[in-house]
Parts: sequence; structure tokens; C-alpha cells
Amino acid sequence: MSKQPFVTKEQLETIIKEYPTPFHLYDEKGIRENARRMKQAFAWNPGFKEYFAVKATPNPTILRILQEEGCGTDCSSMTELMMSEKLGFDGSRNEIMFSSNDTPAEEFVKAKELDAIINLDDITHIEYLKNSAGIPEKICCRFNPGGLFELGTDIMDNPGDAKYGMTKEQLMDAYGQLKALGVKTFGMHAFLASNTVTNDYYPTLAKILFELAVEVYERTGVKLDFINLSGGVGIPYTPDKEPNDILAIGEGVHKVYDEVLTPAGLGEVKIFTELGRFMLAPYGHLITTAIHEKHIYKEYIGVDACAVNLMRPAMYGAYHHITVAGKENAPCDHIYDVTGSLCENNDKFAVDRKLPKIDKGDILIIHDTGAHGFAMGYNYNGKLKSAEVLLREDGSTRLIRRAETPEDYFATLDGFWNVDLS
Repeated sequence: MSKQPFVTKEQLETIIKEYPTPFHLYDEKGIRENARRMKQAFAWNPGFKEYFAVKATPNPTILRILQEEGCGTDCSSMTELMMSEKLGFDGSRNEIMFSSNDTPAEEFVKAKELDAIINLDDITHIEYLKNSAGIPEKICCRFNPGGLFELGTDIMDNPGDAKYGMTKEQLMDAYGQLKALGVKTFGMHAFLASNTVTNDYYPTLAKILFELAVEVYERTGVKLDFINLSGGVGIPYTPDKEPNDILAIGEGVHKVYDEVLTPAGLGEVKIFTELGRFMLAPYGHLITTAIHEKHIYKEYIGVDACAVNLMRPAMYGAYHHITVAGKENAPCDHIYDVTGSLCENNDKFAVDRKLPKIDKGDILIIHDTGAHGFAMGYNYNGKLKSAEVLLREDGSTRLIRRAETPEDYFATLDGFWNVDLS
């Protein structure tokens, strides 16, 4: 198996003449097609909605594309709420979820102002929300089952160590309190594992939540309006894995829905999702140029991008596949560390990676950066964030975020840059 870029060397050579590397490139055609597959997978549920996790790719042009495909936004901060508002996402039409933790009061106020569906992370937030923004008529509660989350014999994650959500008994208590405070429409949310590459994750999670929804109804009289399966459906970063089949996943959830909710008289519950990585990651590339080579105890290729542009490999050793443009069919008979220029030895996009021979000037395509790529950038070493470029469906390109300049970096120094220090 292999990973194929959505752009050719010839296309990149043209694009680079207008937008120097490094930059993130997004595939509009792929994004739209994937959003439509997502919608198709859950078409059996009339109330289904995907709330794209803004944190993954907070670019207005990308959000607009997803908006046109029927998606809402999942926000976790003030600025994400503001971006959703600016783009015309309408909370009164259930187009904004607000899922946050350790939430400042002003963010609850903004979320309520926008009629966003507030997803309460903790039972103590009920009083906090009441005193800061007031209790809305529609609200969601986040569940954490604790312990380990397993699929078969595989441990997928450890919810017991996660800071998110309420215990079952807290959840029951929370619904009772909220009902007494006048809430009329309720939802449930849970996130149990990250970046799962299996068609069984969502159906397994759904069964847990559907059975809990029945118990909530029996114990509290609260009939859930929606259940949010959150994120967790991932992508295969390595080329040896099969990608998730979202149509099979949707059908798996449908089967459990019919087995658990429908017989319990809860057959009108809406299904929500809030995917980021699955929706966008494969449709983004970090495009960078090899500018140095170094031959010491190992072989190094230095590129003009660094961890500022893509933090994941440096932060936790995440694998991102690399294609050398124009050398897709060349033998991978060289072993390189592919590095950036930060003063940190973990600033490496690849370690001991088998690749074709790389020459200075070669264009490298770093795959699967469409989610949690640009978004996690920072400015260590005074490095500047790169541009974001959209590859349109007709093959043309559009700059959707310019590269930062030194003036941007110095802009928050409250006039310092314009002061004569001589």
C-alpha cells in the first residue's frame, strides 16, 4: 500500500512560484466528497448533524466549505465561537455546539448569546453557568465512564485518566438538577478514544451511550433529544493500514440504535458527531523544500518547515508520511532524519525514514496535516507561521491565510518595535 498525494510535482512547481514554501495546502474536492460521505453514512437518522471540530482547522474558508455541505461547528473557546458567529452559523438552528472544559464565565455568556448547545463538562458547572450566563432551555452533559476503554482485547484509551466528563451518578444528578431548573431539551456526549482506525469504535461507543440513555429515561424521566458521539474516528497515518469505512460505521451505529433505543421508545433521538481529524486530515499537505543536507553520524535532510508548522511529530513522535514530489516511484533506498531548524533536537518530521535520494531543492509533501497541523503552530525561536492555500476543485489555488511577517510577531509588544532604542 502507499499514500498518494492529491497534488503533482508539476502543480506544486506552479503553486510555489506564487506561494513560497512552506505552506499548508488543502484539497477542496476531497473535503467536499468526504463531508458528503459522512452525511450519507448517517442519512438513516433524520436529525443527524456533523459539528466540525473547529480546533482542528480553524480557517474560515474551510469552515465555509463545510457549512455549505451541511456541517455545524464544535467550538471550545471564545475565538472559535466568534469565528462561527462571523460565518453565520446559527445556534437557533442548532448549528453550534460548545464543548469546553475549565470554562471561563465570559465564554458561557457568549455561547448562550449565540444559542449554542452548551455541553457541560462537570456537575459543578451547573451552578457556575446559572450564576454567569443563566441556564438555557437546551443543554448537553458530558459522560466519562472511567476505567479502560477496550475493543475486544485491545485497550483503546484510558477514560479514567481523562479530565473530561461526569461519572454516571453525577450525570443522573445533573439531569435532575437541570430539569428542575427549567431545561426542556437534553443531550448526552462522550469521547472515549482518540484516532481509532477501526469500524467498531463508533458502534461500540454508541451502544454504551444508547444503553445509558435508556437508564437515564428510566431513572430521571429525561428523554434525550440527541446523543453526540463526539470525535475519535481517525485516519491511518501510516500507509500499511486500511482507512475507516464511514458507511460501514454509520450502518453499525444504525444497527445498535434499532437494537437499543427503538424498543425503549427512544427512536427519535438525533445522532450528532464532532469529527475533526477524519473530516480534514487527509485533505491537507504541508509543502516544504529541502534546503540542506548533513552527513555526520546520521544522514540529515533539512527543510524550510519546522515544528512551528507541524508540531505533532516533535510533540509526541507522531508519524506523518512523506512523499518526495516527482520521485513517487523511485526506490526508498536512503535512510534520513528529516529536520526543521528549531533549537530543539526533537524538531524532526521523520527519524530513520526510508526515502528516495533527496537533493537540495526537492519538494517534500508531508501528508495528513489537514487537521491539527497549522492549528497547533506556535512561534518558538521567533519562527513565523506559514500560509494556508486552498487547491480548488477546478485546479486553481487561493490564498486562505497569508504567512506571518515579522511585523505580526512584534505587533503585540505594545509599541516596542517602533521605539528608538539607540
